Amino acid sequence: MKRSRVRFPSEAPVFRDVAQLGRAPCSERGGRRFKSCHPDHTLFPSKLCVVVANLPGILVGKTSDKKQNDAFILPKFCNRHGLIAGATGTGKTVTLQSIAEGLAEIGVPVFMADVKGDLAGLSQTGGGNSKIEARAEQLGLAPLNYRSSTVALWDVFGEKGTQIRATISEMGPLLISRMLGLNDTQEGILSIAFKIADDGGLLLLDMKDLKSILSWMAENAESIRGEYGNVTSTSIGAIQRELLVLEEQGGEIFFGEPALNVMDLLQRASDGRGIINVLAADKLMLSPKLYASFLLWLLSELFENLPEAGDLDQPKLVFFFDEAHLLFTDAPEALLTKVEQVVRLIRSKGVGIFFVTQHPLDIPDSVLSQLSNRFQHALRAFTPRDQKAVKTAAETFRQNPDFDTKEVITELGIGEALVSTLAADGTPTVVERVFIKPPLSRLGAVTDAEREDVINASSLHRRYSQGVDRDSAYEELTRRAQEAQEEAQHKIPELRQAPARRTDSILESVVKSTMRAAGSQLGRQIVRGVLGSIMGGILGGASRRRR
Repeated sequence: MKRSRVRFPSEAPVFRDVAQLGRAPCSERGGRRFKSCHPDHTLFPSKLCVVVANLPGILVGKTSDKKQNDAFILPKFCNRHGLIAGATGTGKTVTLQSIAEGLAEIGVPVFMADVKGDLAGLSQTGGGNSKIEARAEQLGLAPLNYRSSTVALWDVFGEKGTQIRATISEMGPLLISRMLGLNDTQEGILSIAFKIADDGGLLLLDMKDLKSILSWMAENAESIRGEYGNVTSTSIGAIQRELLVLEEQGGEIFFGEPALNVMDLLQRASDGRGIINVLAADKLMLSPKLYASFLLWLLSELFENLPEAGDLDQPKLVFFFDEAHLLFTDAPEALLTKVEQVVRLIRSKGVGIFFVTQHPLDIPDSVLSQLSNRFQHALRAFTPRDQKAVKTAAETFRQNPDFDTKEVITELGIGEALVSTLAADGTPTVVERVFIKPPLSRLGAVTDAEREDVINASSLHRRYSQGVDRDSAYEELTRRAQEAQEEAQHKIPELRQAPARRTDSILESVVKSTMRAAGSQLGRQIVRGVLGSIMGGILGGASRRRR
């Protein structure tokens, strides 16, 4: 039986079904079934090798006129980042979902935050939506071959997905300061706390570790001033109050182990498709600073852990940052600098970032200038700020002589967008007014039973579902303080007969403070300070450093 084969036409085609996502069989092997044939080729669910670099791209939108200037996004340029903008209810979610499906289909893992609770529908087969059917018919895509994507559901609170955790040390003082809304002075004191813990070889894993070291610093402010700088009990008290607020918002659940290994986000399913990681963020959004800091931490971890990759035929991961304005609102200059650095440099690690927000003005110019793939939905010019946003959005596109971009932005309907991506030579394409391609998965929320099935089907759920409370600063210092107190009791006669000597050094005052604090139940809870190598040298304990 002769095997049928899709050939590459001279112009970008509009494929049906899976081919709509930009796939065609390898021309060298005639589409035969095999495991691999060339490093530049990729095996996909259909068991056909495809040359990603030669494909016209992932179809994201179609024009309604006869010119057929359809919008594609090239996988190799997805790491040049992107922007999906538009007013509420204009179709940003459909655009996000359609792009994510196309990327996953060619084997690219995706991470996105589900702010409204409807992106979990990617895990279910689409169909039964009359509006989707009508749009597919309008664009010549009917009948749609509905299918679900392989999805992993995550949740910081462990309620609607696999639990995500991070340690205090991994998050670092800058992001924790952002979570707590600290001023510059308080942020400096928090940095001192991390420095003391690091010098002492102590592990800061959860919130009780951080609270204990702050308590010790408040008691020993005079002793540590000479080496680490001025520390006031007033500032420490302010930090402790903010930590209590963070605990009530779920911080105590989030900080701990096992911490998420970000490499687990770069997984493919058994059929070769990229896994779409969906973070349940509807509850997390109630704490905007926690939400923004958490996503920035993920990006930072990816940047630090991934090796340099250069220009690839397709990215290793595409990261969708919904409600992106929360990342930049009231952010200190140091944090904005860090965001700009990550966005600029993470491209070479093979990671693409798409910011999703209402106005382009929500994104700082230094970041906006690096977003090459633009999807602009309708904006309503009701206020001076809206009018400025319309003007800004229009000016960022490569103009199309067929229409006035500024005027069209306010006329776009639901599911319509102005699209400009990078062409094969790396230059921006002329902006086109297109209808976004309908997604093949469900457009909407999932039931509790469906969500539970998706969670349990993930192998990662078994790895992260149970928390681990191993020995860290709290347990280590409590144990050492108790041993120090017992040893001190045996040496009381010797201490009474000892001659007068010079003023205690900082090391000696730390030891004495620890022994006094360990004398009561309350003291044992407070003794989670930063003695590390100090007590280790006295008692012979080996300091454990985080590997």
